This record gives sequence, structure tokens and C-alpha cells, in this order.
Amino acid sequence: MLYWQLFSTFFQIGLFGFGGGAAMLPLIQFELVEHYAWLTSAEFTNMVAVSQMTPGPIGINSATYAGYLASGNVFGSLVATIGIVLPSFIIMLLIARVMSKMKNNKYVDSAMQGLRPVVVGLIAAAALLLMNEENFGPHCADYMSWIIFAVAFVATKWLKVHPILMIVLAAVFGLFIY
Repeated sequence: MLYWQLFSTFFQIGLFGFGGGAAMLPLIQFELVEHYAWLTSAEFTNMVAVSQMTPGPIGINSATYAGYLASGNVFGSLVATIGIVLPSFIIMLLIARVMSKMKNNKYVDSAMQGLRPVVVGLIAAAALLLMNEENFGPHCADYMSWIIFAVAFVATKWLKVHPILMIVLAAVFGLFIY
């Protein structure tokens, strides 16, 4: 039963997670933390951090991580990962077949234009979900967390520091501060 729930949950997330992994985070957080309570809020935050730091798409990494935490074994990871990947695989097969015939259709272009703001909104929702007690609360030396956040934001947005370098610098900074 658990494996079916893992598969169907991540299949739905994969099916409705427009905009990639970061846009899927609100859906993943709702299902895993609030609906099924497979993860705590702190475990969800850790999952996001690990999923972003490991190679590969964050949605797939999150599914693999969450599947293991929920089931306690590798089979749960595999089931959740297949669940999140399968909808995209099926949709891409269908789209590849249909899009060649409809690439200049005004209705298809209009639908794609309508999806763009939704993707931005879902990514913003993911960012707001991570601004929680575990990341910015009193037990995290809150002013230092906000300083690290602000420096990382400015460095990547305006100074064009590479995100991987920013992760390494933040980790080194964290070692000295905490």
C-alpha cells in the first residue's frame, strides 16, 4: 500500500509539476509533510538542501530521497523516482509526435504563454516555503542566516557569482560561523 501511495503521489506531482523541480516543491511539501506526514518540516528542508546539492534534477532527487525516508528502503526510492519521471516521459513522447504537426498553431502558442506566469508563481511559492523556522528561526542565529541569504542573493543575481561557488563559499562561511 505504501509503495502504491508513493508511486501515485509522485506520479501526480510529475504530471502537474509544470516548470521543473523548483516549481514542484510546493506540491511535494504539501503531499509529503501535510497530507501523508511522511516527512517533518525539518526533514523536508534537509531534503531540499540535499536535492539541490546533488547532481541531477531537484524533482527527481527529492523523489528519490523522500521515497527512501518514507519507506526506509531503496525500493521506495525507486518507486517514487519512477512515479515522478513517468508522466514527463509519456508526455514528451506524445508531444514529440504532435508538436511537429502543430508547431505554428496559435492555440498551442497561447497555451504556452499562459503557462509561463504559473511557473514563476510556483517557483516563488517554493522560495517562500523555504523561509521557515528551520532556515531562519531563532535556533539558527537568525541574523547570520539572513546575512548569508542576502550575500548569496546579491552575489548570484547582480555579481554573477556561479551558484556552485556560492554553495561552497556559504558552506565554508557556515563552518566558521556555526
